[in-house]
Amino acid sequence: MPNHDDLTRRLIRWGTQRGDVRAMLLTSTLAVPGARVDSLSDHDVILVVRDIRPYLEDRQWIEDFGEVLVAYWDPVTVDPGTGVEQSGNVVQYAAGHKIDFTLWPTGQLERIASSTSLPDELDAGYRVLIDKDGLADRLATPSYSAYSLRRPDDATYQLNVNDFFVGPPYVAKCILRGDLLPARWCLDYDMKHVYLRPMLEWRAACDHGWSIRIGALGKGLRRYLPADIWSALENTYVGGGSEGDWEALFRTMALYGRVAREVGERLGYRYPGNLDASVSTFVRQMRDWRVEPR
Repeated sequence: MPNHDDLTRRLIRWGTQRGDVRAMLLTSTLAVPGARVDSLSDHDVILVVRDIRPYLEDRQWIEDFGEVLVAYWDPVTVDPGTGVEQSGNVVQYAAGHKIDFTLWPTGQLERIASSTSLPDELDAGYRVLIDKDGLADRLATPSYSAYSLRRPDDATYQLNVNDFFVGPPYVAKCILRGDLLPARWCLDYDMKHVYLRPMLEWRAACDHGWSIRIGALGKGLRRYLPADIWSALENTYVGGGSEGDWEALFRTMALYGRVAREVGERLGYRYPGNLDASVSTFVRQMRDWRVEPR
C-alpha cells in the first residue's frame, strides 16, 4: 500500500495540474491532529471544481490514483443549507488504499468560506491541500469538536431504553417462525446499532469524558470500553441455527441491561428495571412456544 504522505503528494500534484480543480481539502482522521492513524486509514478528500458534472459523466479520472478494484458513486444531492449540488464516490484501489472523494462546485466552498461557522465535516478537522483562489484560506478554524459525544438528557435515555425493549419480542417471533433475515436485522442492526451502540458510547464517555469521538458505526469504540464489556459484546454474535439465535438475543438483552444500568447510575437517571424484567420474562416464555407452520 502507498504510505499516506506519498498518496497525499500524488493528490496534490494531480489537482495542481488540472485547471478545473480549484481547491482540495483533506478531512476525517488524516486531518485531525493526534488522531490514531494506521495503514488502513482512508483518504477523505473534498475536491472543489468549477463543475461537478464532467466528473460524474466521465469517471475514468479515479483511475489516475491506481487500479480501481471497486467504486461506489453517490447520487447528486442538493445541500439543504446552500442549495448547491454535490456528489462523491468511495473508491477501493487494488493496491490497498482507499479514497473517499466528495465533489463540490466552487460555489459550495464560497458559501462556507463566507460563513462564521463550519459544517460538521470540516469542523471535525481539515487540511488544505490546494487553494488556487484563496477560498479555503477564508474558512473558519475547526474546533475539532464535531461528532463528539453529547451527554443525553433523561428523556433521551429513557426513550432509548424503552425502544430497545420493543425489539426482543419481535426477534423471538421471527426465530419461532424460522425467519432468519428479519430476526437478524432487528437483533444485529436495530437493537445493537440503533440502541445498544449509543448506550455503549455513553458508557465510554462516562469513563473518558464527553469530548471523545467515536467513529461511524462504533469504529474505535473498543479502546474506550472495559475489556469485559467488549468481550460480552463479542459474545452476542454467534453462529447460525435457532439455538444460537436465542442465545444471541438473551446475551444482547443482558449486556444492554447491564450497560444501561451503569449509564443511568453515572448520570443520575432511573433505569426502568420493571420494563426489563417483564420483557425478559415474556421473551423467555416465548422460547417454549410452539408455532404451527404457516
